[in-house]
Amino acid sequence: MFAEKYAMEQVEFVAHDGRKLLYCRKTVHPELPGKTPVLLFLHGAGERGIDNDSQLHHGAAEIINWCEKKSQKVLLLFPQCPENKQWVDTPWNELRHTLPPESGSMRLVRMMLDFEISCTDADLHRIYVVGISMGGYGTWDILSRDPDKFAGAFPVCGGADVGMAEKLKDIPILTYHGDNDFTVPVSRSRDIVNAVRNAGGKKISYIELSGCGHNSWEPAFAVDANWEWLFSNCKKS
Repeated sequence: MFAEKYAMEQVEFVAHDGRKLLYCRKTVHPELPGKTPVLLFLHGAGERGIDNDSQLHHGAAEIINWCEKKSQKVLLLFPQCPENKQWVDTPWNELRHTLPPESGSMRLVRMMLDFEISCTDADLHRIYVVGISMGGYGTWDILSRDPDKFAGAFPVCGGADVGMAEKLKDIPILTYHGDNDFTVPVSRSRDIVNAVRNAGGKKISYIELSGCGHNSWEPAFAVDANWEWLFSNCKKS
C-alpha cells in the first residue's frame, strides 16, 4: 500500500450533512519550528476509488522526497475522488468549458481543506495546490473559486475556463503539458496561459514538452527546481 510506504495517515472527512471524503495526510518535518505550509494534491481519473490509497500513486513520492531532502515543513493532503465522479464536471477532451456549478467532490475538498487548516498551526500565507489531468482541471477550478487562498499552484495537463483569467492573473502558477497529449488537448493549457497573460498576469509560467503524451507529470515532478519554486511563494498580508 502506498499509504504505508509513505507513512501517510488514512482519514475520513465527514461534512455537516453526512457526506464523506477519503483522504491521506502527512506532516513532513513536524519537528521544525514555525507555522506549517499546506499542500493540497488533486489526483487524476485513474486513481479514483474507495481504497484511500490509489491517490498516492503519482506525486506523493516526489513531493515527500523533496521536502525531506530540503527540510521543508509541510502538511500534505491527498483527497480521493470516488469512482465515476470528477473534481470538475466537464468532459476532458473538449476544447473549452465554462466554469460549471461546483461538483460535490470539489465542495468536499474545499471543506476538508478549511477543516485541516483550522486544526493545524497552518501558515495561511503558504497554501499550495497541485494537480494532474483530472486534478489539473481541479487545480484550475479551485483557483477560480477561491483565488485569494493560494500562494502558488502547479497544474499539469489540465484545462480551465478562460473567462476566469482575471481572477487568476495574480497567482503564481507553473503549468506543464505535453504537445502530444491525446487525452487532454494541449490547447487547454495554451489557452488559459494566454488568457491570463492577456489579462495582465505576469506570474504564470508554461512549459510544453515536445513529443510528450499525457504523462507530463512525471517529467514535471522530476525537476527539483519546480518544487523549489512552488514553496518559495508566499502571499503578502
